[in-house]
Amino acid sequence: MALDPLATQADLEARGLTVEASEEAMVGVFLDVASTAVREAAGVPISETTSTILLEGGPGQWLTLPGLPVSAVASVELDGVALTDWRLRSQRLWRAVGWTGCDGPSEVEVVQTHGLADVPSDIVDLVCRMVAGALKAQRAEADGTGLATEVITSERIGDYAVTFGGDGRVSEMDLPQYWRERLEARFGGGAQLLRSR
Repeated sequence: MALDPLATQADLEARGLTVEASEEAMVGVFLDVASTAVREAAGVPISETTSTILLEGGPGQWLTLPGLPVSAVASVELDGVALTDWRLRSQRLWRAVGWTGCDGPSEVEVVQTHGLADVPSDIVDLVCRMVAGALKAQRAEADGTGLATEVITSERIGDYAVTFGGDGRVSEMDLPQYWRERLEARFGGGAQLLRSR
């Protein structure tokens, strides 16, 4: 199941962006793409969801779960065998006998509810700004060529001249490196996400 976008059309309108009825479907796509880009950079869904994840189990008693904050764990399997002798404490699973199987490292499958019930306002604002940039580019040319990223690198007025160049971005949906680093540091990335329900 796909996650809802991290921002809504109402969030865009609250920031002064008017969305015409003919643009609503396109804005929905932009919201989804921007949210996907932000989630990919963060390494976690950000908004609350239930996911099935795979982790490698080791000999220690503690198993750190990705996708903080973790609010509940529904089930845990060790190499395909259901376990009940674990406890959720401080975003980690504890098990007295550790997390290895009889023949070494194991595969631990965890079904957990994690993420934030409310998307932080700065994340909503980031997604809205990405969408506003894409919508502005779309509106610039009626035929859609405004979505092609062209950056003016120099301009002269006398005997008018203009030079276009790329800034390394493909679209308004590409996050700058500092935002990628900020999201990764804040949300800490995650393990392999199998599926969300």
